[in-house]
Amino acid sequence: MHKAGFVNIVGNPNVGKSTLMNQLVGERISIATFKAQTTRHRIMGIVNTDDMQIVFSDTPGVLKPNYKLQESMLAFSESALQDADVLLYVTDVVENPEKNRDFLEKVQRMTIPVILLINKIDELASDNSRNSQSRLNSIVEKWHELLPHAEILPISAKNKFGTDMLLKRIHELLPESPAYFDKDQLTDKPARFFVSEIIREKILLYYDKEIPYAVEVRVERFKEEEKLIRINAVIYVERESQKGIIIGHQGVALKKVSTEARKALEKFFDKPIYLETFVKVDKDWRSSQKELDSFGYNPE
Repeated sequence: MHKAGFVNIVGNPNVGKSTLMNQLVGERISIATFKAQTTRHRIMGIVNTDDMQIVFSDTPGVLKPNYKLQESMLAFSESALQDADVLLYVTDVVENPEKNRDFLEKVQRMTIPVILLINKIDELASDNSRNSQSRLNSIVEKWHELLPHAEILPISAKNKFGTDMLLKRIHELLPESPAYFDKDQLTDKPARFFVSEIIREKILLYYDKEIPYAVEVRVERFKEEEKLIRINAVIYVERESQKGIIIGHQGVALKKVSTEARKALEKFFDKPIYLETFVKVDKDWRSSQKELDSFGYNPE
């Protein structure tokens, strides 16, 4: 008997969805930083055993969109409600359960198994363990009122607490099915996608305020040779002033980002990388449907 199915991960921004995805898949598939809205696409990570294939999907955090990019991000999240065999709804110990109630009401109406994951329970740790347990019980009760049909599992994705139990439960819930993907496949995304994501991650880490959210990366050249991968990537921003900030005085800032990205890419591909990065202005790309489509922000 072989089981297979789609297990989609949804929730509000910054609750640890990408960290959880990476722990479950056992590989670094999704950007996981301390900043909200780091995941922009729906990203699949595939776990294979002899008798099972779990196709996980990480999705952007649910938010009320202010521009077309965020509309596309929300569409990715909502699409995850349509094709799941099991839904993982991730929250944490500090989030207001009433946040984004419209999306939560859609989850309430679902007939497939829903597992509510209360993440970051390590943050409840205190000298008074009884008080920590009381706070956790209160959170569980509140969520049980909102999602009475969901199973509730407290976890710490960062510390791998509860993730083995979660995988065991997912295995029990999956339908009998042949594998959907080759057993040696790890994700549905091409190599170029991970190049752009790794470069974008470094920008998220090294720049402040609006800059990271006004940036998109396109890989214009990816040539794998016997001993080397040659990559040309363009970093797009919306304004000339942002271009200046990305490049920095005498190119120092861009050089730092490129160096850190190259190191991460060499680790990811296990091969030396020759990386060239350029910065261009694409005015208001976040509000142009044509540009968003060219960057792959089309959930259909």
